[in-house]
Amino acid sequence: MKTPALADFRRIVVKVGSSLLVDARAGWLREAWLASLSDDIAALHRDGRDVLVVSSGAIALGRAVLKLAGGPLKLEDSQAAAAVGQIALARTWTQALSRHDITAGQILVTLGDTEERRRYLNARSTIATLVQWRAVPVINENDTVATTEIRYGDNDRLAARVATMVSADLLVLLSDVDGLYDAPPDAVVSARHVPYVARVTPEIEAMAGAAGSELSRGGMQTKLEAARIATGAGTHMVIASGRVEHPLRAIAEGARCTWFLTTANPVTARKKWIGGALEPKGTLSIDAGAVAALRRGKSLLPAGVVRVDGAFARGDAVIIRGPDGAEIGRGLCAYDAEDAQKIAGRSSADIAAILGFSGRTEIVHRDDLVVGPE
Repeated sequence: MKTPALADFRRIVVKVGSSLLVDARAGWLREAWLASLSDDIAALHRDGRDVLVVSSGAIALGRAVLKLAGGPLKLEDSQAAAAVGQIALARTWTQALSRHDITAGQILVTLGDTEERRRYLNARSTIATLVQWRAVPVINENDTVATTEIRYGDNDRLAARVATMVSADLLVLLSDVDGLYDAPPDAVVSARHVPYVARVTPEIEAMAGAAGSELSRGGMQTKLEAARIATGAGTHMVIASGRVEHPLRAIAEGARCTWFLTTANPVTARKKWIGGALEPKGTLSIDAGAVAALRRGKSLLPAGVVRVDGAFARGDAVIIRGPDGAEIGRGLCAYDAEDAQKIAGRSSADIAAILGFSGRTEIVHRDDLVVGPE
């Protein structure tokens, strides 16, 4: 099987765990390692790749700043430490990337932000804008409010959700280990490395061990859950060692790692989800000009909408019908039903005056739209 190359991928999400970013004994940032990773990110960025970072470390950095003793923290102490650490984490990434004239943007999310469609659209739109501006979004789980992430360690799964949300074609999980083994390598001397995984099966899941370090909240089990999420949405994934300097360069140069490959791609997987997996909550009837525009791959603008039916919220799926009532396609509406009715048939330039706020120009963006065959 041909080994994939980082150069094969257009949009890459890199997940960095606490145990890589923070020295467990000293409790401080591993600055030289972060500088080497930033060099790798900058190289991909200069090559025209979209790079996003999902970074843990807020609680660990907060503990260091507050000089909290080692050992487990109570939930409220973890949340308070995260409040301090988030400031340090944002400053850390800003400084690391600014050496390469790259702007970093911090986004705090929870797992719920990637699952509830209204919040999902908000997060996705913000990230897309940052990427368009050639900034590097640094996404951190919002540990100050998200109790599940603190208690159960869903950082890997959160990274997979982010990767699918932004239609990334590769998710890189930098880990304490250099990939998946058929048994825990720290416990079984004869454990064999698994270079490729075509599908996450029960046999593959049985290979997973427990969490690898005090600061790392996710073990191999959560990484396999992340692989299932990512590959199911058309995103390839790789688990590689973050214990080396220039870890992304090491992957590109053929370092040992485990690739989770998918035959789908992010765009078709997302379109399939919108077109068939979501229950429509309403209908937008459009004119012939709008039908022609959609057939050409354009977004649906308010001016082309002649009627709005149903009770739906922003982010809900809607059916789009032509003048003859035939279904043209389906999409995620950028407005709730009440606001959609107010702007239907009007120019996008009038949205602010009609609604009192500047919403999206499109009522259904082409990225959130599936158009059926003629």
